[in-house]
Amino acid sequence: MEQEDLYEVMGVSRSATADEIKSAYRKLALKHHPDRNPGSKDAEESFKRVNSAYSVLSDPQKRAAYDRFGAAGLGGAGAGGFEGFSGFGGAGLDDIFGSVFEDLFAGASGGRRSSRARRGADIKLSVEVTLEQAYHGTQNTLQYGKNETCHACHGTGAKPDSGLKRCGTCRGTGRVQYVQGFFSMAQQCPDCGGRGEVIVKPCGECSGSGWVARQASITVKIPPGVDSGTTLRITEAGHAGPARSPSGDLYVEVSVKEDPRFERDGASLVYRQRVSFPQAALGCEVELPSFSDEKPKLSIPAGTQHGTVFRLKEKGMPQLGSSRRKGDMMVRVEVEVPRHLSSRQKELLQELHKSLEAGEGDDGFLKKIFS
Repeated sequence: MEQEDLYEVMGVSRSATADEIKSAYRKLALKHHPDRNPGSKDAEESFKRVNSAYSVLSDPQKRAAYDRFGAAGLGGAGAGGFEGFSGFGGAGLDDIFGSVFEDLFAGASGGRRSSRARRGADIKLSVEVTLEQAYHGTQNTLQYGKNETCHACHGTGAKPDSGLKRCGTCRGTGRVQYVQGFFSMAQQCPDCGGRGEVIVKPCGECSGSGWVARQASITVKIPPGVDSGTTLRITEAGHAGPARSPSGDLYVEVSVKEDPRFERDGASLVYRQRVSFPQAALGCEVELPSFSDEKPKLSIPAGTQHGTVFRLKEKGMPQLGSSRRKGDMMVRVEVEVPRHLSSRQKELLQELHKSLEAGEGDDGFLKKIFS
């Protein structure tokens, strides 16, 4: 599916300032917010798109990655409308006002640079395993692209022999003061992005971004009992953060392939055991398949009907987080009706059928054959 242009979603140009993007977000978020448009699916979808676009364009690092590489620069989080970034998807109207004006009032009295570290962007990957691998647990080595801290400038974005200098616009505070009526308000400095420092000469290795694109490899341990939709988090294995800030996290979503023998129902395994009519009528013992070294056996009593389900305690899947505890195995008996009979077999079944009609037993199953 073709990716939407995030600047078009926000209705701003690619050269828009952070303030212009924030102002556009406020207008669009208030216009499309579900509280103002109850029951409107179109408004809800527009609200999600605006939130997703704003979550990228309001973050300097994500915006730089998007400007340089498009959706691919966001480590896979941009697919399908950038759902990977939550933005303000669940926010109420009060939250939107609070988020938009937070920067305006945060430094109104003190003017100090914010010490809150901005983490790098998270990365989302997916991995597929077999049901047997989900039973035992496994390891998968994943290759993926990520932004790593530039070793030449240590993430500052500045040429090593030039360094950084104090921002002249905000005088190193990271914020600038504005007077509007009776209010004195502070905003993030548009020149230094709130860092309080500006680059004198950009690093030649990373072109001033502070990071470089690299292929990374990581071995992910998948625990026993995982199911489709289980998401594993590997801390600080995502994109590098701004200088001296922590990296984002890596999220790996697991999907489990269908198994030819078992169906899965949570921690339970469902197995369909086929038996012949004589086995069902006379009773028998069958050996069941298993992912463990143990081969469980099931005694099927005489007269077992088609569709009867037997439960084998703790013969199912391990429970996630507690591999010693297991679900059950549910065995559904399916009695096979012979499709082709020899003359002799037909004679024998006719004799059996007559004896059952004479009241010598239950001929419920035979009625299926002779009906």
